[in-house]
Amino acid sequence: MHYATLGGGKRFRPFLLMETAALFGVPQAKALAAAAAVECVHCYSLVHDDLPAMDDDDLRRGRATVHKAFDEATAILTGDALLTVAFEILGRPETDPDPAIRSGLMLGLARASGWQGMAGGQMLDLIAESCAADFEGINHIQALKTGALIEFSVDAGAILGRAGTAERRSLAIYARALGRAFQVADDLLDAEGDAAEVGKATIKDAAAGKATFVSLLGINGARQRLQELEAEAIGALDQFGDRADMLREAARFVSIRRS
Repeated sequence: MHYATLGGGKRFRPFLLMETAALFGVPQAKALAAAAAVECVHCYSLVHDDLPAMDDDDLRRGRATVHKAFDEATAILTGDALLTVAFEILGRPETDPDPAIRSGLMLGLARASGWQGMAGGQMLDLIAESCAADFEGINHIQALKTGALIEFSVDAGAILGRAGTAERRSLAIYARALGRAFQVADDLLDAEGDAAEVGKATIKDAAAGKATFVSLLGINGARQRLQELEAEAIGALDQFGDRADMLREAARFVSIRRS
């Protein structure tokens, strides 16, 4: 579990949660527990996605994947343990003194990580290797596989901050565009990134025959789509003024990241 969670990575989802919470005056120390829970779920998903039965990857974050560093059984149990400890963290009173807030966080994370989110998206992604997917199909797959946890990370910060309905609605638009942008950037990195810099194998999607935003739109079309999504995400934050500058920078970072 230590190897899977603390061996590099951008901590992007915890960052989003903490910066969103900060919009509403939540100190970083008060948002850390929920942020850690999100990262546990994200790392669990990577450990399981890398397994031979899934994406069959040997490299993650520039070093051996968990099933290569240890073995497949250990990798499966590591993922199981990280998923469950995330909900243990969210259930602790230290995460937030209000049981309704903790319940809301647990419900949101369950939806984002289960059949309605990440796990469902991974299943659809595996199916897509053997059948053609159009633009809408790919959008749907990635909204579940990649977008759901990003969207929850932003909403979790809003939940901790007791945000109002209108504020959460604007943040949901931001997070949806950001999640889609993140996946387009991933597709571009797989198509033209350097494996040493990316930290994992590249050109795997084409080899597996997967339909991606790059295969449908081409490199230039995917880059244009990425710019459109970045602008949509940034525009959704207008009501927050300068307070949302770090979230705006997160959207720009997604467009230029190299790993």
